[in-house]
Amino acid sequence: MLIKMTTNFDSIAKIVGKRGKQLKASTKLALLRTGLAGVNMIEDRTAKGRSFKGSMFKKYNAQYAAFRSSRGRGTKPNLEFTGRMLGSMSVVSNHKEAEIFFTRGTEAKKAAMNNEKRPFFGFSRNERKKLVSVFERNLK
Repeated sequence: MLIKMTTNFDSIAKIVGKRGKQLKASTKLALLRTGLAGVNMIEDRTAKGRSFKGSMFKKYNAQYAAFRSSRGRGTKPNLEFTGRMLGSMSVVSNHKEAEIFFTRGTEAKKAAMNNEKRPFFGFSRNERKKLVSVFERNLK
């Protein structure tokens, strides 16, 4: 699973001319920080049991809710049992895009299955606006 945020660096670099190299490095850092903000958004929203589409997560089935309860976990869906799946989200960037991804294959598979029933790996229109603001603030 992968989320990409992209920018058209080439057209920006042509406009600013000599500052191109400096802007390239600045864009890379701004995209990295934007990606990290995106990870935080996903983690915070998911902890509250909300999908990126705005709805509350679908309830766990009775059998899984009982299993979670027997292990001392809550029964409110937040996609966190051990913390490994959400903890394996990472970000990489270059001067054109930032990617949010899962570092471990088993966690990526788990995320894909969870995302089908409880969409968490994405951004709402409002969250995207906030990410644009993060990018703009960090672009120097």
